[in-house]
Amino acid sequence: MRILIDADGCPVVDIACEIARDTSTQCIIICDTSHFFSKQGARTITVSKGADSVDFALVNMLKQGDIVITQDYGLAAMCLAREAIPISQDGMVYNNDNIDALLLARHNAKKIRNAGGRLKGVPKRTQSQNEMFRQKLKNIIENSNNE
Repeated sequence: MRILIDADGCPVVDIACEIARDTSTQCIIICDTSHFFSKQGARTITVSKGADSVDFALVNMLKQGDIVITQDYGLAAMCLAREAIPISQDGMVYNNDNIDALLLARHNAKKIRNAGGRLKGVPKRTQSQNEMFRQKLKNIIENSNNE
């Protein structure tokens, strides 16, 4: 089991790397050339810019049981197909029961934006969101180690 981070725009990279170090879990940060990450105990892989270049690089590296941190529902769906454990930056574990509804909501939001509509932006990140993520990631690792 490894932790793979879709790092472009990810607010929990530091938390994930800290947990990886504390649990002796291999951590891989994947980003494109517009970002730079150098975190103790994590390996960084930088791919060229391009639509979904990070997503495809990450999916191609996946092994069954890997943990993937992403806010991208499409990437989460591909991870589920590869039997990985995708988790959002807020600690929501994507699964076969919730991914279809999330993808549909994303599709509907895109239709609204394409028609000229506006949607509310994302509220400022809170400490409780960080704590929720921290707890969920620790639980996933503990449960995987107990199996």
